[in-house]
Formats: sequence, C-alpha cells, structure tokens
Amino acid sequence: MRLRRDEGFSLVEAVIAAGLMTVVTASVFGLVHPTRDSFAAELEVGDLQQRLRVGTDTLSKDLLMAGAGAYLGSHTGSLAYFFASVLPFRQGANNNDPAGTFATDRITLRYVPSTASQTTIVADVTPGLLTLEVAAESQCPPNASLCGFARGMSVLVFDDTGSHDLFTITSVTSNSAQLAISKPAGLATTTYTVGSKVVEAVSHTYFLKTDDVTQTYQLMHDDGTINADVPVIDHVVGLRFDYYGEPNPPTMLKPVSEPAGPWTTYGPKPPPPGVKPTAYPAGENCTFMLDGHENHVPRLAALGPGSPALVPLTSAQLTDGPWCPDAIDPNRWDADLLRVRTIWVTLRVETAAAALRGPASALFSHGGTSRGGARWVPDQEVRFQVSPRNLNLGR
Repeated sequence: MRLRRDEGFSLVEAVIAAGLMTVVTASVFGLVHPTRDSFAAELEVGDLQQRLRVGTDTLSKDLLMAGAGAYLGSHTGSLAYFFASVLPFRQGANNNDPAGTFATDRITLRYVPSTASQTTIVADVTPGLLTLEVAAESQCPPNASLCGFARGMSVLVFDDTGSHDLFTITSVTSNSAQLAISKPAGLATTTYTVGSKVVEAVSHTYFLKTDDVTQTYQLMHDDGTINADVPVIDHVVGLRFDYYGEPNPPTMLKPVSEPAGPWTTYGPKPPPPGVKPTAYPAGENCTFMLDGHENHVPRLAALGPGSPALVPLTSAQLTDGPWCPDAIDPNRWDADLLRVRTIWVTLRVETAAAALRGPASALFSHGGTSRGGARWVPDQEVRFQVSPRNLNLGR
C-alpha cells in the first residue's frame, strides 16, 4: 500500500532531518565558542592595559619631580646640590634597607613641593631631640601661621654635608616658632647645626611586593612615614629600575667662601680648608678633596669612554663609595647617586584570571589553568624613561 504525501514523514526521513539539524547546530556552536573565548580575552587585555597606564602615570609623575628643592631663603636650588634624591633602595620610617643596598625593584624619591613652608633652624638639633626651633622667614605669606607648617606634614631637614632626615610634625607652636616632630627611635642619628634647612617635603618609595604563598604581586607605595604601605596596582609580576648618569665628575663653580651658591656643578659643596664637619680630612667631603695647593678637586672619577653621553650606572658603582656624608654615618649613601640623570622603568603585569593564563613560560610569569590558545592572555610589559628636570645639572 502506498503512503499519501499528506500523511507526514517517514521514520527514516525524520532521522535524517534530525541528524542534519544536529550537524548544523553543532557547527554554529563551534563558531560561537571561540568567539566567546576571544571576547573574554579582549576584556582582560583592556584591564591589563589600564593597569599599565595607571602604573606608568603614577611612577612618571613622581620621577619627574625628583630633586625639586627649596626656592625661598638659603639652601635653594635642586636637592642634588645637597644630597641624592633618587635612591635605589627603600628609605623611610618603615622597613629601611641597610646602608649601601642596591635593588632593581625599589626606588625612593624625595622632592620639595610648591610650598611656602621653607625656613632654617635657629638651634642645633641633636639625635633624639623632638623639637625644631625655626626662624619665621620674611618670605612667608601673610596670615600663614609659621610659614604654613602644620600638624601631620612631612618635613625634610638637611645641611651642606649631605646629611638629611625626614620628620613628621606633631604640633606647631607659632608664638615660639617651634615644631614638635616625630621619628622612629634610632633613625635620626645626625646633629644638624644652626642654619640647616627645614622644608615641607614629599617622599615616595615604590617597590614590588611578591608573595607566592598568597599569590599577591603588587606595585606598592610608601610615603616615608609610619603610615602603612598602600598598593598601587595588582598582579604586577615585573618591576625594574635602571639608572643612567653624568659621566663627568662634579667641578667647582665658585669658591666656597662665596656667600651664595650653587658652588658646584652638582653635589654638596666642600668645607673650607681647615674645617672638618665629617670623617673626611679637613676641607674635604664625599665629592671633593684637596690637592697639594689646597684647591678643591673632584673625588669622583670620570666614567665611560670620554663622551658627554649618559652612561649606565651599575650596581657596583652605586655601592662602592665614596660615601656621603661619610663612611661611618649609618644613613650613608654612595656619592655616585648624585650622577643620576635618567631612570628607565620596566613594568610587567599579568591577568588576574588563572583561567586565561597558560603554562609558565616566556608568555606567563605565573602559569594558569588554560590549555587553549584562544583563551590565553599573555603578560604585558612596558618600558619607559624619565629624566627628572631638577637633576639635569652640569650639562
């Protein structure tokens, strides 16, 4: 008996149709699946790029300002005329690195912001003393209580020898021109004599935090005080600072007997012959010594092939002395740090999602769980240079 056409499909026809539909549907999902993976990966790539932008902007801003000094009263000009304001180690109230340390993944920067809080001390400050007696400078703005110094402000005290210390103001007594200060015990070791400079200051330490146990990898910031460290960006797997510096040693611009500086192309001025403020011989300091005719000549050597181009500063060069203020000071630093003119920064970040990271390799600092290339988001890295405008001295 023959089936009429209006009686429907046969079983064979239905099976064939279902099979064709399955093949078509599988093909469609086969196309959609990698597209979904690609969409997830693209979102994460955007997040990586945004974190790189935040890190680059944050570091660039503070690196550019490094070395900015006072502009009122005495001791004016770049901080590089007095001490090194770029340090390849951690210096502050918390977790100081030992003297003479060099690290590629941390940096400390100091500078004076735009401020009227700039004066000098009128009584010697000895280690352990928690009061600064200061002069009320004539350049202070009207109606500003003691040049605008205020509780909680960070202040920098420095002199002509290369010594410097960061303090936090705990109270201000305007009628007696006194600043009560605090600093963790044992960190203030220098006696500052009358005339030493006191200025509002900014301190920034950036370093890489690596904790494999908790899988915490962060660019961290320390403000130099007892405040807790603060993360800047997460999943930072690489941070490196490289330094390029002035090949020529500092030279004298005018006799130290002149009342106003700058006296040198860079670095602290030496004391007059016969005066011995540090452990160096009388008339000498970490950057200058006396020749047989009592003329000041450079203590630092020339670097490089003799061209004026900046030269890379190695770990050995920045940890072998001569030391400022001198070799016995617990807060000593290498005089070659005064040469720093340009800092190269390398910053590398990884995706926060382990499901988008493949096996540990050149593409991934830390391996993940992804086994398919369509879902891979490799680490991203940026390298940039900053030439602090206040450190381009003697060029």
